Amino acid sequence: MSTSHEHGAVVVGVDTTPASRPALAWAADEAALRRLPLHIVLAVDAPGLHGGSAELTTLWTSWGPVVRAMHAPVLEEARDFAVERHPGLTVVAELADGSPLDVLRARAPGSAMVVLGSRHRGIVRDLFSRESVGMPLVRHAPCPVAVVRETEHVIHVPPEVVVGVDGSALSAEAVQFAFEEAAFHDARLLAVSTWQPPRPRDFPSVATGDETEDEVRRTLAESTAGWQEKYPQVEFRHEVIPGHPVQVLGETAQRALALVVGSRGLGGFSGLLLGSVSQGLMHHAQCPVVIVPHPHAGDATA
Repeated sequence: MSTSHEHGAVVVGVDTTPASRPALAWAADEAALRRLPLHIVLAVDAPGLHGGSAELTTLWTSWGPVVRAMHAPVLEEARDFAVERHPGLTVVAELADGSPLDVLRARAPGSAMVVLGSRHRGIVRDLFSRESVGMPLVRHAPCPVAVVRETEHVIHVPPEVVVGVDGSALSAEAVQFAFEEAAFHDARLLAVSTWQPPRPRDFPSVATGDETEDEVRRTLAESTAGWQEKYPQVEFRHEVIPGHPVQVLGETAQRALALVVGSRGLGGFSGLLLGSVSQGLMHHAQCPVVIVPHPHAGDATA
């Protein structure tokens, strides 16, 4: 099966904590299904080294090899886990110097996908800790970025993929990826658009709720037209649901195999940048979240 990101490997970032194991398993499954290599990366960062003093540089020169040696068994264990999970899978394991963000951002171009784990330590710590790389990576990565929760969740039987659609050209890439994902997993696909009913007392000149909902339905139908013919094996349906996109998509995809959204969008999401929506979903969605960029949106704000 040809895909929109058929070249390159599935890259997964791991660390020394158990939080990265579900992401590793998810990435290995994706690589095996897509018949792509799996590239496991463990970044070894030296806090304060970049732009630091000559003393810090000298210290890291002495201790760097020791630190790398301590991380090597973790990387080897990750590689063994992936190979045992999918015998025959081509696996490359890399111990790289630098921050996780810089290392993964450098390997995203040409990759099929970058996969991250999520520790869900609380929204404030996740947003501002030095280990939080999800949103900065999403802003710059030219390939899809998947964020997988530390804890596994119960999925639908049969499995289902959910995609958020807002009618923009940016969400079109998410629709294509979602059809591919559903086809690879023999899963159903549900496309969801949201709308927030206007309050006439605040905006007397806006369209009525019925008119707004009808327009969103038309946009959703147009945005997904033609894909069913390209993927006839995928059982497909779509829904328009009132409410905030983070809440609606998170609840709808609670038992989904994956939730797919575009990197940025307007339109059906009532003018909200999908960057803020994807950020909310990355922190609160129960299932893996895949953020798909538009190939010509490199200069846009995520």
